[in-house]
Order: sequence, then C-alpha cells, then structure tokens
Amino acid sequence: MSLLRVCAFAKCLNRRSLFGECAVRVSLADRCQLCLCASIRGGAVRRISETPLLCQRRNVSFVIPKREDAKKRVLEQSQLLDVLEARIQQLQSDIFLDVQHAKVQFVKNPSSGRGVLPAKSPRSTPKEKSSISKSGKTVAKGASESHPSRWMEKLTQEKNNKLTKQQHLHQKIQKNVKEKPTAKSKGSKSSSVLPGTSHKTISTTKKTTVPLIKNRKGRMKLSDEIRAAVSSPVASSSAAAGTAAMAHKVSKGKQKGSKNPVPGKEGQKQTVADPQGMVKELAEVEELERRLSQQVSQWTSSSNPERLQEYSEGAACGDIQLSIRSYLEACVFAGDVERAHRFLLSQHRVMSRRKHLNTGVYNIIMRVWAKKGILNQIGRMFILLEEAGLKPNLGSYCTALECMGRNPNCSPKVIIRCLSQMEEDGLSVDDLFSQCVFRQDERDMVLKAVHIVQPDYQPSLNTNANQCSSSLVKDFYTQKSDHQYPKLDFTQEELQERFKRQLRIEQACTITIDSVEAAKPVTENMAKMRELLADQRAQWQKILLQALRESKMILANTNTKDYRLNLYPYLCVLEDREYVDIMIQSVASLPPSGESLKILASDLGNRVYTKYSVRQKHQNQMVEKLGNIYNGYTELLAKDTKEYDILPREHWCKLETDQSTGPTLQGGETHWPYIVTLELGTYMVDMMVKNLKINSDILNPAFDRKLIPILYHMYTFRSTRQVGFIKPHPILTQMQQEAMETKLTFDSYVMPMQCPPVPWTSVKFGAYLLTPTKLMRTVEGATQHDVLLEKCQDLHAVLDSLNQLGNCAWRINKPLLDIIISIFNDRGSDKLDIPPPLSEAPKIPHFNAQDPTYTASEKAHMKREVINAKKKCSEMHSLRMDALYKLSIANHMRDEIFWFPHNMDFRGRTYPCPPYFNHLGSDVTRAVLVFAEGKPLGPKGLDWLKIHLVNLTGLKKRSSLDGRLEYANTIMEDVLDSADNPLNGKKWWMNADEPWQALSCCMELANAVRSPDPTQFISHFPVHQDGSCNGLQHYAALGRDVIGATSVNLMPCDVPQDVYSGVAQQVEEFRVRDAKSGLKIAQVLEGFISRKVVKQTVMTVVYGVTRYGGRLQIEKRLKEIEEFPKEHVWDASHYLVRMVFSGLKEMFTGTREIQDWLTESARLISKSGHTVEWVTPLGLPIIQPYHRTRNQVLKSTMQHINLQISHDTKERPDTVKQKNAFPPNFIHSLDSTHMMLTALHCYSAGLTFVSVHDCFWTHALTVDTMNKVCREQFVALHSQPILQELSNFLLLKYCAGLPTEAKNKKYQEYRRLLLLLAKVPKTGDFDLQRVKESTYFFS
Repeated sequence: MSLLRVCAFAKCLNRRSLFGECAVRVSLADRCQLCLCASIRGGAVRRISETPLLCQRRNVSFVIPKREDAKKRVLEQSQLLDVLEARIQQLQSDIFLDVQHAKVQFVKNPSSGRGVLPAKSPRSTPKEKSSISKSGKTVAKGASESHPSRWMEKLTQEKNNKLTKQQHLHQKIQKNVKEKPTAKSKGSKSSSVLPGTSHKTISTTKKTTVPLIKNRKGRMKLSDEIRAAVSSPVASSSAAAGTAAMAHKVSKGKQKGSKNPVPGKEGQKQTVADPQGMVKELAEVEELERRLSQQVSQWTSSSNPERLQEYSEGAACGDIQLSIRSYLEACVFAGDVERAHRFLLSQHRVMSRRKHLNTGVYNIIMRVWAKKGILNQIGRMFILLEEAGLKPNLGSYCTALECMGRNPNCSPKVIIRCLSQMEEDGLSVDDLFSQCVFRQDERDMVLKAVHIVQPDYQPSLNTNANQCSSSLVKDFYTQKSDHQYPKLDFTQEELQERFKRQLRIEQACTITIDSVEAAKPVTENMAKMRELLADQRAQWQKILLQALRESKMILANTNTKDYRLNLYPYLCVLEDREYVDIMIQSVASLPPSGESLKILASDLGNRVYTKYSVRQKHQNQMVEKLGNIYNGYTELLAKDTKEYDILPREHWCKLETDQSTGPTLQGGETHWPYIVTLELGTYMVDMMVKNLKINSDILNPAFDRKLIPILYHMYTFRSTRQVGFIKPHPILTQMQQEAMETKLTFDSYVMPMQCPPVPWTSVKFGAYLLTPTKLMRTVEGATQHDVLLEKCQDLHAVLDSLNQLGNCAWRINKPLLDIIISIFNDRGSDKLDIPPPLSEAPKIPHFNAQDPTYTASEKAHMKREVINAKKKCSEMHSLRMDALYKLSIANHMRDEIFWFPHNMDFRGRTYPCPPYFNHLGSDVTRAVLVFAEGKPLGPKGLDWLKIHLVNLTGLKKRSSLDGRLEYANTIMEDVLDSADNPLNGKKWWMNADEPWQALSCCMELANAVRSPDPTQFISHFPVHQDGSCNGLQHYAALGRDVIGATSVNLMPCDVPQDVYSGVAQQVEEFRVRDAKSGLKIAQVLEGFISRKVVKQTVMTVVYGVTRYGGRLQIEKRLKEIEEFPKEHVWDASHYLVRMVFSGLKEMFTGTREIQDWLTESARLISKSGHTVEWVTPLGLPIIQPYHRTRNQVLKSTMQHINLQISHDTKERPDTVKQKNAFPPNFIHSLDSTHMMLTALHCYSAGLTFVSVHDCFWTHALTVDTMNKVCREQFVALHSQPILQELSNFLLLKYCAGLPTEAKNKKYQEYRRLLLLLAKVPKTGDFDLQRVKESTYFFS
C-alpha cells in the first residue's frame, strides 16, 4: 500500500494535464503501470479526482471483493492487465502524434455518472484514467463485473480510430487541399469523426507545451498537421487500411440512435459494386462545389450568408433583450427614470446579465439624459458601453449630439471630437439624419449641434428612390408613361375631414356602436336589468380602482432586487381608470361558457399595449406631423387634384422627405414580448377575480344575502391537457342576457377605416394612423420573420400591392343588410347561415345523479345528453355573437364609405386587418359589401353579371360561358322574382351554393335590366373570377405538365375541364377493374364514387394533405350518403384514398415529382439543423417557423400557465412539420406572388381590384381587362426559372462554404443534400403561352 500511496502522490504533484512534458509523461506511464499492478493484485484502486488538491486528500478507495468470486476475478484481472499493458505501450508510441494534435480519442463512457468518479470529469480526465476504468467504476469492481471481450473490442477500436486519422492526413497530402480544417479542438463536439460515432474529442489542458502553432480558434493549420503526420513513424500506413478504418468507423458511428440507412455502409457497397458510379458522383459533387464557390462572393456581397449566423447569435438572448428594452421604455415613459437607470446598472454590473445587453439598451437611458442636457451622464454611458465590449452606434452618437445641442455652454471642441469619433467608426453625419429615429425636437437639436462646427451643413437624405430589382416588375417601375392610376370619388377636403374622424377613433382606442338587436321593444324586465348592471359596473369601477392603486403601491415598495423585471412600470403607462375600463369591458364580452385564462389575459395585455403605443406617439409629437403629411397625400387620391404618375408609397416617401423636420413617423418603439402581455393580463384577471363581487340575492330576494364573486377561476380539460378557465357566475350571465343591451364596444382596429389607409412604406409603418400593425402576421412571440424583413431592402412590389388592395373603397348594400337583420332578429335560419338566438337552443336536461331509480346506463345516457346540450349551447352562442358583431358593424357603417387596410401572413398571402367584418368572410358578409365606386356596365357587363350569378348557384360548372349565359337568360323570371320578393316569392335564390351573394346579384341584375340603357347602368357590384384548382395550376405550370395543365384549364378548351370529375372518373375505372377481379369493397362502392366524394381530397393534396387526412375527408363524405352501408365506411375510405392518390399520380406526374423534391429537400435541410427559407419571385423572404416544441411556464399567483412554444429558433427544427409544410407553403407563396402582380398591373390600368387569395374581384365592365392581366402575369411569373432559382438559393444558403473532406462530421448528409438540391425536377413540353388563350383558367 505504501508504494501505491507514493506513486499516487507523486503523480498528483506533477499532473497539470493528462500529458505534461514528454519525459514526465513517459515516467508517469511507467509509474501508472506499477501502480496498476499493485492496486489490482492488492484489491485496491486509487480514486482520481479532477484537481491535484482533491487527489491528495482522497487518493485511495478500498474495494473488498467477495471470496466466492475470487477465481473468476483473478482470471478477469489477468486478462485486463494484459490489455492495459498493451494500451500503455500504444500510448507511449503515440505520444508525439497525439500531443501535436492536442486531442485524444477515447471511447464514450457508456454508463457515466454511475460509479465513484466525478460527473464532470471527462473534459479534464487524463488518458491513463480511461485505461484504469472506462465504466465510471473502480478497477477491482469493474474487473469483477465487466467482460474482457469489451476491453479487447475497445482497444481494437482505438487502433482503427488512429488508422482513420492517419488516412485523413494522407488524403490531404494527396489532394493538396488548401482549406483550413473545420474541426474545433477544445471540448468541441464537431470533431473529425463522422456523424453518430461514439467518440469525443478531448483537449489537453496544458497547451503551452505543444510544439505546434495554432490559429486563434485553436485549430491547426493544414501544413502543421501534415508535418505532424510526416514525423510520426506510422504516418505512412496504406490507403487501403485507412479506407477500411473509415468504413468501420462510419458503420460503428451510425449504430447510435439512427433509423436511416448508413451512408458509410452504402458508400462501401457502392464502391465495391460500381466504382465508376462512385467516381461519377464524386465528379458531380466537385463540379457543384466549384460552381457554388464561384457564386459565394456574390452571395456574401448581398449579405445573405451572414443572415443565419447573425440571427442565430442575436436570437440566443433576443427574448430577454426585448423584455429589457420594453421594461426600460415603460419606465422612461412613466417618468420613473431612476428605476430605469438603477435597473440598467444592475444588469451591467454582473457579467452573466451583461451579455443580454446591446448598444440599443444603453441608448434608451442616454436618450433621457440627452433630453435633460446632462452631458457627463452621456459620457458615463459611453464608458459603460466600452466596459461591456460594445461599440457606440448611430443612436448613441445621435443622443450625444442632441445633448450637446441642448447645452448652450457646450464647447465646439467636444462636438468636433464626437464627429471625428463617428468618422473613425465608419459613420457619417448624413447617416444620422437618414437612419436614426427622432422623437419630438431631437432632430433639430442634433442639427443645431452640427451647425455649431459646420454652419453650412444640410442633411443629404435618401429619397428611397431605389427601384425594385425583380425582373418581373422592373418594367412596371421604369415604364410608367401608359399608367392610369385610379382616383377616389372624393374631393381633397372630404378626404382630410375623413382623416380627422379616423384619428379621433384611433386616439380613443375603442368605439361604442349600436347593436342590431336594439330594434326590439324594451320590456320592464330589460330596463330593470340594464339599470342593475349599470349600478354594478359603477361599483366595480370604484372597487377595481382602489384595488389597482393598492397593488401598485405594494409592487413599487417590495421590489428589493433592482435587476428583476416586475410589472410595476407596465401598470404606470396608462391612467389607472384606463386599466379599469379595459377590465370592465372584458367582463361585458365574456361568453357564458367562459374563456381560457391564456386567451383572456393575452387580450387584456394587448389592449393595454395598444393604448400605450398610441400614447407614445402623442408624447413623441408625431400626430401633428402625420396630419400634415396625410393632407399632402390626399392630393394623390382626390378627384379634384392633378394627375400623378407615382404610386401612393412613392408619394408618401417624397412628402416625408420634404417635411423632414420634427419627429420620425416610423417610430422605433419596442413591441412588448408575448410573455409580458400575458403576465400583465394575468395580473389584471387575478385582480378581477379577487375583487369583483355581487350580492347573491340581487335577482332573488329569497336567497341569503352574501357577496359572491362574479368570476370564477376553474380548470377544464382540452384533450389531455388541463386548462385554466375564467367563467362568469350564472347570475351575471342571466342579467346580461335579460338586459339585452343595445351597445357594443370594440377596439378601434376592429372597425374598417373611415379614410384611406396610410400606405405601407416600410416593414414598420403603414395601415392604421396610430394603432400598431404588423406587416406580417406571425405566431405570438415569433421574431424570425421580422428579422428577415428588416434586412430585406427590396420589398417595394409587395408593399405597393398591399397598398393597392387597401385603397379600394367599399360601401354597404343596405337593402340586403336590412333583409338579413330582419331574419337575424326573427329566430335566424340555419339554411341561410343566420345563427338562431340562444332561446332556440336545446334545453339542458336536469337530473339527479344520486336518484336510485336511474340505472347506470340511464345515468350515463343522461350525462351524455347534458354534455351535448351544453356543447350545442356554447357553439350557438359563439356563432350568434359572431353574426351579431358582423351585422352591427355593417349597420354602423351603412351610410359610410370605408376601407380595409391589408397585411399578410408569412407565406405572402394577404388579409384585411379588421378581423370580424371584411370581404374574406362568409357568404353573408361578402353579400353586403359592394364597391363604393360605380362604373357603367358597358357592352359586356350585363352578360358578366348573369354569368357570375350562375357561378354562384354552382349549377353549371361544366358548361361553357355561352352555356351559362344561355341558362341565365332562361331563369330571368326567377331572378326578378327573387329580387322583388326575396322572402315571400318563389325563393329561387335560397337554393344557390352562395344564397346571399346570389340574392345580391339578382337585385343588381333586376336594377340593370330595368334601366333605360343597361350599358350605361352604374354598377357597384363586384364580379368574381375564380382559379380552377389554383394550387394544381401552379404545379402544372412549374412542371410544364401537358396532361396536368389540360386538367386544370391552363390549356384552351371549349368547355371547362373539371379536375375533380376527372379524378373521380379515373378512380371509377380503378374500381371497375378491381371489382371484376373480385375485390369486395370495390363492388360495394359501385354507384357511390362521385365528384363530391373526392373533391376535398384532390383540392388539399396539393397543399400537403397526407393519406391519413385524405381518408378522414373521404370518410366524412361517405357518411353523408344515407344509402351507403355504414359498416363499410372504414374499408371504403381506405380503398378510395389509395385510388385518389394513384389517379392524381397518373394525371399529374410532374406535380408529384416536384412535390417529392420539395419534401425531401426540406427533410434534409431540417435534419442538418436549419429551418427552410426561400425568397419569392417578388423578393419577399419566407422562413418556416416550425421548431421542436419547448415548454415555458409563466408563474403567477393565479396559476402556472404552460406555454408550448414551437417557434423558438434556439430549438432544432421540427423535421416532420418542415417537410410536410414546404410544398404547400411554397405554392401559397407563388399564388400570392401571382395575385400581387395582377394587383399592381390592374392598378396601373386604372381598375378596381381586390382578391380573396385565388379569387379575383372587379367591376363587370373591367372583367375582360382583369382576365387579360391575370393570364399575362401568370405566364410572366412561370416564365421565370422558379425551380432553378429556388435550387440555386437553397444551394447557396445551405451548401456554400461547407468543407469537402470526407472527415467532416456532416459530410454524408451534406453530399446528399447537395446532389438533391442540384437535381431540379425535369419539365415537360407544355407551352405556357397557351394560358393566355385559356378562357377557363380563371372563370
């Protein structure tokens, strides 16, 4: 034992790392051998700790083996000793090569953490340690339990690893590769082994003794690595041995957790079976890499490759940074500068928190000191920036100069020094005025400071003159001589008055309107309930006001830790009464069945943020400037002003440039993170639940009087998840229902705008006057879309198309609205899609579950009936309230002209911003909307109205236009009867597919045919032209698929081709064939395969529906057929979905190939750790926000809310969602591009144009012009090499710059991705120009 102690102690004194100097290491190895012999034979082993100090204090642990195992143990120990001796010799022979590489390969610990070794040991554990014990146990114990064969296998594997390394070096020498190795050294997982291997790269801790020069990232230069290989006595091992070692290594590596085929094994087989094929593939890869390397310089110049890197760096602390910024801004806005300053300093002092700060955070506080003219505080902030390792940016210098401008005693030398420092940092004074966001008089102060040292300086502003670079619209922006931009039918004075009205609505943030139920006579009970509710609300306001003030005092005084974010500043940005009003409003709109806490809290938080944002704009003094610019903007739109040849966005930008003084309209306010709005909302809900009470005897004096809460916090199950719910007390619900109040209060953004929207001029500015609006709708909390948009400088065409859609003026079809309201107030109509009132809901049965007269089965049946009745009541209430909101808004706007501002989703599909009432809604809402501007029908307008009516009935889908027109003429008697007596006549219109739009069209037709000259009849009615299975049209055009193109009307035909009927016919042929061969289910389906059965599946296949989803769709359709035997539904739906997919594959061969290519590309991209990203032909960047879901818990006093976040960029991509969503999302991005192109060119032709995705609307007069533009733009779009450009983008995005050596960890996946992306699906022979002649392409 004394020998063991001496050896262990000596070794601890000398050991700084696994290998110290060479001589020391050899002697230690000898000692180690001696120690091992002594310890194994003596039955004790030294326990090695991570540090020398611990090693001295705890260097021995005793393990006493059981006597009955003695014989077995002796045999195993002797075998183990042989292995260890061989290992020591191997280490001694390897010493130079391994030290020069500063890394040692050892087998991954299969049972880490189970033995007596410390859990953190792998990074600093010596290699001798692995030779003592690799299972985390002492040798004696390990020897008695482990199998010698394992040790022999590991030793063999070590030899193979070494051979592989040597072979990699040999290959480098042969190829004379000039690139630097990419494998990181210190503790990096990105080692030289192939994917999935169970090896790690461990750095020696003392690198100063290594006689090799490394680059700053710890990687060896290639020349040094080659020199090390040459100096090694075994570096000249044969290439064949190296190849074998590599194949062994790959095959071993892929055993760990991989279900995919092993690339290494496949490669090995391929080499043996087809060496020529392998050579050809390698040549192809080399050619692709050469081509990519040529484009990398262009790629880097456009800053695209940095995009992912920059974003990944910023995303790591993006949410925290956003929370910090919003907290500081709220403090400053509320006037609590001291709290903001303390908080920033507390974050700055601690390194772990300082990493979350960026220059913009410091600038928020600098802005405050600049307003006060305290220059020494600005200087301190610059010192803090330097301490944090951050550089001042334009905003920093802007605040410094503003402070100097406000300070009358500021020395010119200080200003000169500031400007010269800016210049050293590569920033110019012009950049200040063109890129900084100014508030109040900041710009004037900065200019004042500059004028002190440069009296003649005038800012040179960027007029935003750079044009759209997309070749699709280059001519649109450069050749404007023939453009005829439409004017609005208003004078400039009228538009300016409308602006003032809209501004007042948005400043109030809410609007109260009359409900359409107001027409009912007021009964005595209704009046009583309304009075009771008014009294209660007055009391609740006082109670909430007191509770809010008390809770704010507690929050203000109990926040002892300055570095912690709390809600206090967010509760100070508005007046106390405004918070109370928001809470009272939410009680009034709570449904009887309750609302999810998460949804209710988020809604409350967002309302506070909207009001705060509007107040900020007032404080920054931008409202007056907005009014001045809008007054100038009306010159472009008004009918009594001169003609302009510029677009709304261009005109607005010019006006902003001309009026550059004062605040910037595009304010740099920080949007509150979702977690902040949710926490604030939860706090407010908690206050409501605790404080809002009502007397229990308010409706029934017989009850005992006591105060009871009006809101209850309870839990319910959604699927398997428990969800917090806020439910109103039945007394409150009863009072609200019986009161039947005549007023509805909405947020201002819910209403259509009463003036033309502000044109989108940038990602952050457009749509409403003051209400914050996002250009791109995203999942709450997702920021990756905004990052891409802000980096994109070329969105003019996208913004201009949104502006064109938003500039369309609307009005209400009053006669039709009155008919709909009359039915709504008279019990509704399920057939006509008018929801009935709750009085028509089924009564909820009441029964006593304890009643012994009921059997168990009867009780179960009664419970099911109760559940179903409650569910039905809840659904009816939701539908009724939705209809009430839509009809009340329509009724409020009945005498107004109004506009719908637009934005888009992340695929580029456009939507109106007002959520309830818009032209994307149901048949009812579409029917009551007509264009504000009327145009004469012209020579063909009446025919288009008739054809449109037939289209709305859905009766003549397979007929030609002439056939539809002929049918319309035969039913004119019914049409006129419907217009004259809609509710008491023949009611022909009620049987149409879209009954309310059909009735509206009947009325328009009746007025037109009864006018003196139908060609001069002024029509406001929108005529629709709908794409024929638009998704398949884009696929067929991409693949130039002749058969597919014919099926979806890209090819001119005499009658419209119906792809759904075509697929149904194909499936019927398959069924007949199978029925003849005796398949029972095919025989059962005879006579049941129709267009309706297959339509939904065919329509959604193009958008990524799976066979599982398709089967459910067909099952639903079969269940609707009463004659079909229900016992065969399951088998029939399985059979039919297979046949539908087979039929589509035969009809659309090109489509399937493209879809498969897109799917597989997305799968490999997401497997490599990236989300799929692309750019539309109009330059809109798109990224799929699907990541693996992580749970985040929001802790509050009410309950812990579990947030499932699936858009976090720090998580790995969700491969399944990425691959399934890419084909439909890509097609959606193409159909939105086609719509935007059509919108732009219709606008330049003077047309009124709006769209509902792939359904285009215009006046009857201009249908032919719109059809021509629509076809031309589709041909122009698909004349671009869309798939080739996508391939190039994806190759540059995901394959450029990756190393080509086979040793790279991801090489196999990289090669497969490279070859796949480069192999664009082949196209057919379809001539795109034929689309221009196709009548039924859109019809």
